[in-house]
Amino acid sequence: MNKKALRHLLKERRDLIQPEGHGFERSAKQGRRAPGLSQHQVDQLCHRTLGTYRRLESGSYPNPPADLLRDVATLFALNEQEWVSLYRFIGIGDPPGPLTPLSGKEVPGVWQEAVDGMKHPAYVTDASWELLAHNEAFDRLFPHGRVPANTMRWMLLEPDGRNTLTDWATAWAPLVLPQLRAALAARPEDETLKQLEKEVLADPECAPIWDAGGAHIHPDGDERPLLHAQDGPGWVTMCAAQPMTAPGARLIVLVFHPGEKRAHMRTPMLRAH
Repeated sequence: MNKKALRHLLKERRDLIQPEGHGFERSAKQGRRAPGLSQHQVDQLCHRTLGTYRRLESGSYPNPPADLLRDVATLFALNEQEWVSLYRFIGIGDPPGPLTPLSGKEVPGVWQEAVDGMKHPAYVTDASWELLAHNEAFDRLFPHGRVPANTMRWMLLEPDGRNTLTDWATAWAPLVLPQLRAALAARPEDETLKQLEKEVLADPECAPIWDAGGAHIHPDGDERPLLHAQDGPGWVTMCAAQPMTAPGARLIVLVFHPGEKRAHMRTPMLRAH
């Protein structure tokens, strides 16, 4: 636990909240001059016993419950980076999911310019695999440049996806479906993800693979066969990253090698010397 960082984060955000905005009155008499909500007022607003928040802010609450942290973060209007920092400063890892439903649903507009500058096919999706940005090299992967609106639905359920993703039933679906399962675990109320799950369970080819399970939650570094719409059959190596302001969103760069897999060697791992 980093008590100093935790105290600084919480007190800084607490001081920004005017008590009057939550129905509290400041005494006109000489008294408390500190800005923002008092620690007891935080307890009242979060429906906790007096002293609970003081323990949290001081770092003397070693394993605070998730609902308390969410209540405090919502009251203090923390952003997603502050939400992650709150968990890390307490020393309990990363939060189990986003703070707000809008998290991971948008990225800074400069990401379009960023992917436009890449020579390899590249695209950005939100946390529900809705396509947000892509470049011309990505367009070339698809017949007539028809890019999918939702890349997860395309990969799993659309005929064009199953045709493009060579050896779909063995090389793609068993590795893609666990990604959807993991996203649902983090975002159980996401309507797009819930709809995708329904469609998967109703699909006679996807459902058995879904039931088989799997723990492959991201494609970073994977090599898989792919039928390029213009360059023919080959292999694609995937680079996956996450825009830091949008937890759950993803940047995917596809390095395509035409021909047989044996025609190229896997690039070695990069390590600092």
